[in-house]
Amino acid sequence: MERKTDSRTVLRRGTRPGGPAGHGEGASPGIADRARGALLGLAVGDALGAPAENMRPSEIRRRWGRVTGFVSDDPAGTDDTEYAIFSGLLLARHGSALTVSHVERAWHHWIADLDEGPFRGAGFSERGTLENLRRGLAAPISAQHRHAWSDGLAMRAAPFGVFAAGRPVEAARLVAVDGRVSHEGEGIYGGQAVAAGVAAAMAGAGPASVVAAALSVVPMDSWTARSLRRAVTAAQRSYPDRPAGERAVRSAVVIGGYPWTDLAPEAVGLAFGAFTAARGDFRTAVLTAVNMGRDADTTAAVAGALAGALHGVSAIPEDWASAIGPVRGSCLPSMRGYHVLDIAELLTPDDADDARGAPPGTAAEPPGPAGLSEYEPADGVRAVPATAPGATR
Repeated sequence: MERKTDSRTVLRRGTRPGGPAGHGEGASPGIADRARGALLGLAVGDALGAPAENMRPSEIRRRWGRVTGFVSDDPAGTDDTEYAIFSGLLLARHGSALTVSHVERAWHHWIADLDEGPFRGAGFSERGTLENLRRGLAAPISAQHRHAWSDGLAMRAAPFGVFAAGRPVEAARLVAVDGRVSHEGEGIYGGQAVAAGVAAAMAGAGPASVVAAALSVVPMDSWTARSLRRAVTAAQRSYPDRPAGERAVRSAVVIGGYPWTDLAPEAVGLAFGAFTAARGDFRTAVLTAVNMGRDADTTAAVAGALAGALHGVSAIPEDWASAIGPVRGSCLPSMRGYHVLDIAELLTPDDADDARGAPPGTAAEPPGPAGLSEYEPADGVRAVPATAPGATR
């Protein structure tokens, strides 16, 4: 299904190359196509990994053998996709002028001051942030909770790389602005590494350059950088089979016996390790991430965003792409009805598909939707249903 908006065509539910969203065999994808690949790749990875979240590889093998596709009859994304949409809308509204105050107000308007879905605000870092905001604490104090090092920023970082295509430093700066409400230290670094990696992939950088971009924006002596380097080094070696390589990558970064799987340094390391082991191939990257277990929805979402940005939307298998619909608001009711491809459109300019060959970053600086009140959906983007909590009409 396709839907035209402001003279642009939004890829919907698996439109393939040869249509407006495709880039044709042998052609390099344009900025808009890479944006669709990045954000649809995130949602696909999230939905593929969700059933395996918090599982060990041995548990995955006992239950499914090896995950090679959706294991649910009704696949859906989790908080990872819904928070990525949340951050993407915020970024589309404010662009490079985004401030911590904008982010804090959005958390109140769209999340903290509303009733929550069944997930009650999602992971530990989000719970801690919401509790602090509801106590009247402001950023950056709102990020001072026990899980400020989680991968909750990394899971929503891809839109910043899409917006700042070819500009890893700007992507890292903007995602840190977003993250100061909810994260500190390694939690911020994890988000910066992902945003910078996606920004490099959006400009057509190869897998090694994507990894280099991620490492360039975080302190080299940080836990995040060490985990990322260890995972990538392990992923580059030769192994007798893929499971052996997955065990090596996992052993390089996972802290044995630690109960929480949402550590940003670990999740980011596993995601980049999966991406490197796959040499950037989309299907292989996300399935490698899923079959390593741990925080599988987030690691597969990040690996999917990196590979999708690198190769464009045509790299995503059609049956996987067609399974992704508008989010259900199971975590953030105010995001119900948005599709990740709506966000890809908002974050790329009207002429993005004609910008191939332009210098990196010159075609991906869209303004916020002009004429909108601060939290109103843009024209043509599927708005939050009027009955949803917090809908602004």
